[in-house]
Amino acid sequence: MSAAKLRKKQREGARVNFVVPPPAIFGYCVSISERRFALCLMMRRNAATTKMRVIIMDGMKLTASCLGSPLFIARVTLLVAAGWIMQPAVAQLAPPPAVMVDDPIPHRTEGAGPFKRLILRGAYMIDGSGAPARGPIDLVVEGDRIKEIKLVGAPGRIEANLRPEKGDHEIDMSGYYIMPGFINTHVHTFSLNHLQKTPTDYILKLWLINGITSVRDLGQTFHQPDWLLDIKRRSERNEIAAPRIDVYPFFANTPHPFSTVEQAKARIRDFKKQGVDGVKFLGTPTNLTVAGIEEARRVGLRTTIHNDQLQVSEGNIVFLAEHGLQGMEHWYGLPESMFEDRSIQHYSNNYIYDDEQDRFGEAGTLWAQAAPPGSKKWEEVMDALLKRQFIITPTFVPYLASRDLWRVIRAPWQDEYTLPALWDYWRPNPLNHGSFWFDWTTEREMAWRENYRIWMQFINEYKNRGGLVTAGDDAGFLYNLPGFGFTQELELLREAGFTPLEVIRAATQSGARALGHDDQVGVLKLGMKADIIAVRGNPLANLKLLYPTGTIRFNPQTQHTERVGGIDYIIKDGIVYDGQQLRDEVKAMVAKQKAERHIGPGVMPVAQQ
Repeated sequence: MSAAKLRKKQREGARVNFVVPPPAIFGYCVSISERRFALCLMMRRNAATTKMRVIIMDGMKLTASCLGSPLFIARVTLLVAAGWIMQPAVAQLAPPPAVMVDDPIPHRTEGAGPFKRLILRGAYMIDGSGAPARGPIDLVVEGDRIKEIKLVGAPGRIEANLRPEKGDHEIDMSGYYIMPGFINTHVHTFSLNHLQKTPTDYILKLWLINGITSVRDLGQTFHQPDWLLDIKRRSERNEIAAPRIDVYPFFANTPHPFSTVEQAKARIRDFKKQGVDGVKFLGTPTNLTVAGIEEARRVGLRTTIHNDQLQVSEGNIVFLAEHGLQGMEHWYGLPESMFEDRSIQHYSNNYIYDDEQDRFGEAGTLWAQAAPPGSKKWEEVMDALLKRQFIITPTFVPYLASRDLWRVIRAPWQDEYTLPALWDYWRPNPLNHGSFWFDWTTEREMAWRENYRIWMQFINEYKNRGGLVTAGDDAGFLYNLPGFGFTQELELLREAGFTPLEVIRAATQSGARALGHDDQVGVLKLGMKADIIAVRGNPLANLKLLYPTGTIRFNPQTQHTERVGGIDYIIKDGIVYDGQQLRDEVKAMVAKQKAERHIGPGVMPVAQQ
């Protein structure tokens, strides 16, 4: 069809299928009509016959175009029937449930304050800037702001005459380390209306018990932005027990699919009017992504992307950064920017993107296909991103199960903190994103361990050369429990080569800078918001102390092995939350759902027979 005829049909509102041929075997067919669309999936060219095999969804009608093997058509039809067809401009998005379930977030009863004058006495302080720990210090909070930070002696000795005047509420922090509240830069706020079927209150409290006082939500599949913006405002008013929330909706999550540059720009302007903080791009054709990025920059919205395989061959990370993209999630698009002997990722001949064991299994070989560390291409990409002050949120943790599946399944927190509803979602199931463990092998895990080695080397070098790297867990999938995944992410940054102080900085100041809130949160200094966490013991020596489940330690005095750690105090806006109380509330939610299902305490089964 000629360009002129195509434009004519667009003006007439007729059904037009655009075929966008990305990496040789995939294509989209997107209709113009707002009420119906067709998505062309798994388009593969038979080398012998050069015929296209296509499955098209038109409303609820499935048709096969051109000839293909019965096995191929059966496989694709099953995937389509299973619900793997997505809105044309979106990857892994599903329609909302027919009936939305009421999922109220209760009015806050937890926490004390803010106080006229709160004093944390005798703590060691890690301020989040990368400076070494100091102390003992007394930290004074008035209302929701840090008013005074005063050194009151030396380790093991406090001088009473140096201490600030008495407050109306004081906490003895002897033996504690205090830090800025953590900033999780990649979350998804779930509800009972998501496929995970988890109460929103449960997710919010999982974040708090892991010391997370700020989050950046990067997209909702079943809600438009107004739902999360309401939660954001309630959190700002401290009506609910929740971190502060930045809202970055999916660019293409809309009831009205769009296909033109002007429509893409209008979508960004709509977001701005709604009051969101930024936009996450995922799965849209490159020309629309670029238009959205440029318009977001013009209107003052921040931008990040999941540069998925369906579009990366048309626009890798360096290309998009040149058009003003501010940051990226995960790593997709980075190794593709460093290809030297190919322009497209190697896919096995039977690969189907929407078979997630194919997708994630072969993603584990991607870094090995890129230019090696230290090569000219490696350095060119590194330099290009550094020049643009590009932000990387690697999210190491969602892929952790890919390199060690059973370790993740049997993590110590899964027993008491994971709802049975999440286990239902996580069990191998082709209908559920990230539940692709159909036949996960040792060979897959070995490939992923090598993938991590190169990926981590890039991220560590990027940080060493001044690049901004933040911490985010993208939890809720792949046996990755919200909040707990964030603490795992900190350990993975340490594995990548970050020093403990660099890890804390990535989780605090760097996150604040990425969100544009570094004048309010992210470090402990005068005038900043009183977002503070306190843990007994030194997290620089052992990050495991930060887990709500803590860690185990042998006590030579009692000759017993004890569980130690867990964040005892979470302070947000000067409101002091009792960490143990919040942990007990989350465990009670889990125990209640298990009792309703007649499931006993302990390990949840994965195999169903």
